Amino acid sequence: MAVPLISVVDDDVSVREALWGLLRSVGFAANSFASAEEFLASDQLGSANCLVLDVRMPGMGGIELLRRLVTSHRKIPVILITAYEEEGMRARALSGGAGAVLIKPFSEEALLSAIHSALIAQ
Repeated sequence: MAVPLISVVDDDVSVREALWGLLRSVGFAANSFASAEEFLASDQLGSANCLVLDVRMPGMGGIELLRRLVTSHRKIPVILITAYEEEGMRARALSGGAGAVLIKPFSEEALLSAIHSALIAQ
Protein backbone atom coordinates (compact mmCIF):
# COMPACT_ATOMS: atom_id res chain seq x y z
CA MET A 1 0.00 0.00 0.00
CA ALA A 2 1.34 3.44 -0.94
CA VAL A 3 2.23 5.89 1.79
CA PRO A 4 -0.46 8.61 1.97
CA LEU A 5 0.64 12.07 0.80
CA ILE A 6 -0.50 14.90 3.05
CA SER A 7 -0.26 18.45 1.66
CA VAL A 8 0.00 21.33 4.11
CA VAL A 9 -1.09 24.77 2.90
CA ASP A 10 -0.28 27.60 5.34
CA ASP A 11 1.25 31.03 4.87
CA ASP A 12 3.21 30.75 8.15
CA VAL A 13 6.55 29.09 7.38
CA SER A 14 7.04 27.90 10.97
CA VAL A 15 3.65 26.14 10.95
CA ARG A 16 4.38 24.55 7.56
CA GLU A 17 7.78 23.29 8.70
CA ALA A 18 6.45 21.96 12.02
CA LEU A 19 3.55 20.12 10.40
CA TRP A 20 5.75 18.77 7.59
CA GLY A 21 8.21 17.43 10.17
CA LEU A 22 5.45 15.87 12.28
CA LEU A 23 3.84 14.17 9.29
CA ARG A 24 7.16 12.77 8.05
CA SER A 25 8.09 11.57 11.56
CA VAL A 26 4.98 9.36 11.74
CA GLY A 27 5.48 7.87 8.28
CA PHE A 28 3.39 10.02 5.95
CA ALA A 29 4.74 11.51 2.75
CA ALA A 30 4.31 15.28 3.07
CA ASN A 31 4.75 18.47 1.13
CA SER A 32 3.90 22.06 1.89
CA PHE A 33 2.77 25.19 0.12
CA ALA A 34 2.77 28.84 1.17
CA SER A 35 -0.60 29.59 -0.43
CA ALA A 36 -3.70 28.03 -1.92
CA GLU A 37 -2.69 29.44 -5.28
CA GLU A 38 0.73 27.75 -5.04
CA PHE A 39 -0.96 24.43 -4.25
CA LEU A 40 -3.40 24.78 -7.17
CA ALA A 41 -0.54 25.62 -9.56
CA SER A 42 1.42 22.54 -8.47
CA ASP A 43 1.02 19.02 -9.79
CA GLN A 44 -0.10 17.82 -6.35
CA LEU A 45 -3.83 18.39 -6.79
CA GLY A 46 -4.30 14.88 -8.14
CA SER A 47 -1.74 13.27 -5.82
CA ALA A 48 -2.62 14.52 -2.34
CA ASN A 49 -4.56 12.09 -0.17
CA CYS A 50 -5.43 14.75 2.42
CA LEU A 51 -5.03 18.52 2.74
CA VAL A 52 -4.30 20.48 5.91
CA LEU A 53 -5.36 24.05 5.12
CA ASP A 54 -5.07 27.28 7.06
CA VAL A 55 -8.37 29.15 7.06
CA ARG A 56 -6.86 32.64 6.80
CA MET A 57 -4.16 33.27 4.23
CA PRO A 58 -3.39 36.18 1.93
CA GLY A 59 -5.21 35.69 -1.35
CA MET A 60 -7.37 32.58 -1.30
CA GLY A 61 -8.09 31.17 2.16
CA GLY A 62 -8.64 27.57 3.12
CA ILE A 63 -12.43 27.74 3.03
CA GLU A 64 -12.39 29.15 -0.50
CA LEU A 65 -9.98 26.42 -1.62
CA LEU A 66 -12.28 23.82 -0.03
CA ARG A 67 -15.22 25.36 -1.93
CA ARG A 68 -13.31 25.13 -5.21
CA LEU A 69 -12.41 21.51 -4.60
CA VAL A 70 -16.02 20.60 -3.80
CA THR A 71 -17.33 22.55 -6.82
CA SER A 72 -14.87 20.79 -9.12
CA HIS A 73 -15.86 17.42 -7.59
CA ARG A 74 -12.37 16.74 -6.20
CA LYS A 75 -12.66 14.15 -3.44
CA ILE A 76 -9.70 15.18 -1.28
CA PRO A 77 -10.27 15.11 2.49
CA VAL A 78 -9.62 18.52 4.07
CA ILE A 79 -8.62 19.41 7.62
CA LEU A 80 -8.92 23.14 8.30
CA ILE A 81 -6.70 24.81 10.88
CA THR A 82 -7.11 28.31 12.26
CA ALA A 83 -6.00 30.60 15.05
CA TYR A 84 -9.30 32.49 14.88
CA GLU A 85 -12.44 30.88 16.23
CA GLU A 86 -15.11 32.91 14.46
CA GLU A 87 -18.74 32.34 15.35
CA GLY A 88 -20.31 29.84 12.99
CA MET A 89 -17.10 29.22 11.04
CA ARG A 90 -16.68 25.63 12.26
CA ALA A 91 -20.28 24.73 11.34
CA ARG A 92 -19.96 26.38 7.90
CA ALA A 93 -16.67 24.61 7.23
CA LEU A 94 -17.97 21.19 8.25
CA SER A 95 -21.19 21.58 6.29
CA GLY A 96 -19.07 22.76 3.34
CA GLY A 97 -17.11 19.54 3.24
CA ALA A 98 -14.26 19.84 5.74
CA GLY A 99 -13.47 16.67 7.64
CA ALA A 100 -12.40 18.59 10.75
CA VAL A 101 -11.63 22.08 11.99
CA LEU A 102 -8.80 22.46 14.52
CA ILE A 103 -8.14 25.63 16.51
CA LYS A 104 -4.48 26.57 16.96
CA PRO A 105 -2.73 25.62 19.10
CA PHE A 106 -3.88 22.04 18.69
CA SER A 107 -2.16 18.89 19.82
CA GLU A 108 -0.22 16.64 17.49
CA GLU A 109 -2.58 13.84 18.49
CA ALA A 110 -5.65 15.88 17.47
CA LEU A 111 -4.19 16.56 14.01
CA LEU A 112 -3.05 12.99 13.44
CA SER A 113 -6.42 11.64 14.60
CA ALA A 114 -8.24 13.99 12.21
CA ILE A 115 -5.98 12.94 9.32
CA HIS A 116 -6.41 9.22 10.06
CA SER A 117 -10.19 9.67 10.25
CA ALA A 118 -10.19 11.58 6.95
CA LEU A 119 -8.11 8.92 5.21
CA ILE A 120 -10.36 6.12 6.45
CA ALA A 121 -13.48 7.97 5.28
CA GLN A 122 -11.98 8.60 1.84
